Amino acid sequence: YIMTNKKSKIIIASAAGHLYGLHTSERGYPVFSYEWRPLHEIDPSAKHTEKFIKLLEKVCKDADYYINACDYDIEGSVIGYLIILFHGSLEKALRAKFSSLTPSELRNAFNNLTTLDWEMIEAGLCRHELDWIWGINISRALMSSVKSVSGKKVVLSAGRVQTPTLKHVVEHEIERNLFIPIPSYLLSVNIVKNNEKYHPEYKGESINTFLEASELAKTIREAGYLKVVKYEEKKVYLHPPPAFNLGDLQEEAARIYGFSPYKTQSIAEKLYLDALISYPRTNSQKLPPTLNYRGILEKIKSIPNYSQLVNTLFQETKGVLKPVQGPKDDPAHPAIYPTGVKPVNLKPDEWKIYDLIVRRFMAAFASKAELVHRNVVFKPIRGTGKNIVFQLTGQKILFLGWLKYYPFSKPRETMIPSFKLGEEVPIYSVRVRRTYSKPPEKITRIKILRWMENVGIGTEATRARIIELLFKRGYLRSVGGKVEATNLGLGVIEVLIEHFPEITSVELTRYFEEEMERIRKGERKRSDVVRDAKKTLLSLINSFEEKKSIIGKLLSYRLGLISPEKKCLLCNREEYYNGLCKYHYQAVEILRQKYHVWREKEGVSWNEYLKQLRKLRSTGKWVREIIENYSPTMEP
Repeated sequence: YIMTNKKSKIIIASAAGHLYGLHTSERGYPVFSYEWRPLHEIDPSAKHTEKFIKLLEKVCKDADYYINACDYDIEGSVIGYLIILFHGSLEKALRAKFSSLTPSELRNAFNNLTTLDWEMIEAGLCRHELDWIWGINISRALMSSVKSVSGKKVVLSAGRVQTPTLKHVVEHEIERNLFIPIPSYLLSVNIVKNNEKYHPEYKGESINTFLEASELAKTIREAGYLKVVKYEEKKVYLHPPPAFNLGDLQEEAARIYGFSPYKTQSIAEKLYLDALISYPRTNSQKLPPTLNYRGILEKIKSIPNYSQLVNTLFQETKGVLKPVQGPKDDPAHPAIYPTGVKPVNLKPDEWKIYDLIVRRFMAAFASKAELVHRNVVFKPIRGTGKNIVFQLTGQKILFLGWLKYYPFSKPRETMIPSFKLGEEVPIYSVRVRRTYSKPPEKITRIKILRWMENVGIGTEATRARIIELLFKRGYLRSVGGKVEATNLGLGVIEVLIEHFPEITSVELTRYFEEEMERIRKGERKRSDVVRDAKKTLLSLINSFEEKKSIIGKLLSYRLGLISPEKKCLLCNREEYYNGLCKYHYQAVEILRQKYHVWREKEGVSWNEYLKQLRKLRSTGKWVREIIENYSPTMEP
């Protein structure tokens, strides 16, 4: 595109994401020498980038100055920097900073150009270098170990962020598959009030055995009444949520629509490129006071779905638009907001994400929601020798407030009657309810992403992509919308934890993330951080070499390239002990440990214990396989 501005001719040329990548001509590992090369020369899937480079090469000649107008984030800073480095002049380089692609914001950005954002560039270059040296060296080491044992060349990968993330999923998987549910006991009671039955929850002291629970139920049943020992009715306020950052948007889209983080991010990026929303890859939950809130809402009002809601918001706020500000901030971009540009021809899923963003934006200006909450506490009228307590709660929405605009968080209304302190309420029924401890919930893509956020690894831009890479490599698979580690994923982490534990460490990954943040703040030099990373990696590789054949053998087993001398009786994994793989052997050991708890609580024999576990759906997969196919004994 060619345009004029104040008599200057401006040529606008596009990148296509990254046009340059790190490359080395050296074979083997460790390798620490590398250079930036055109991506199409080193990555067959990036052939389409060649035409962009040729065009940039042509239009950049003899320009008076160069403006980096890529996304204002670390990646955008690096993309623009490398183009100017190879095709222009850094001495003539300027930066355009904007958070949305509306004409007014773009004009403002070009009227207020700054020098290049060197701290962002240095932090971005450091991230690329660290990811490259960790990824290529660890991956080559793993592939070399397999080839040395099997003679086969396979593609394996590991990385600074990828590997700790895989380890988290694997540990979760192991915990679920080795899970043995433990029984506990509650008293389930129904009471009668105004000819209606109500079911207060048991909130008392823990009951140790089924026999004890049965005796307590009998005592309460014979007493016939529960006494109200506490009655509380109060107003509760739900404060409006702040505008979305990317993580919050991904979480809500997963909860409401079942979208993967990667899908949500991709849709949000398209909405941004269509100038419908501000820059989505942000961590901020804050809206700046410089934003024209009323102007945006007036534009949104022209969209039929929102016209009545905007009118209501203006009436409720009396025109005073002050958004809720969340605690999280981002130095580069505000929270995600709609620009007010009218959407045209959005696909159904695109509309869903756009609608979430618009409604959450409106909710940030709205009033608190108001509920009335009733809480009743009951105790048996006759002493039991134990602290037996039941609780009944109910709530009703009095004023919707922000829930009018963002109804996806509307609480469930459950009204209960009022009670008087000291009132004796007749019991309809009492029984013992046996419950079982639950395994960790099955993991999902959004839970993995939230875990990455919480432990501080990866960035808003990279987390969803890294999760998808683990699927592409065959380390993870999707089963019914949930995530499971594959046998290969288990094997890779098993090898690395035992022989190369530092690579799986969240702490080491987070340390380098923090160092890159210090570079962005101007507190550290890129060269120092990269030097420290090389030193750490070299030490790990030297340790790896001593165990290379052991590692190669185990990975080759899991890849099916060679057969173990002895296989597990229940699966194809290599034998660990007594005819079982490591995981099935652990299942036997845990079965024996937990039997003592079951015997104390239920008074069951070993065979009855196994029979009960077999019936329970929450029994771990590997434990169930042992029970059904191995006939374990109580003693080793």
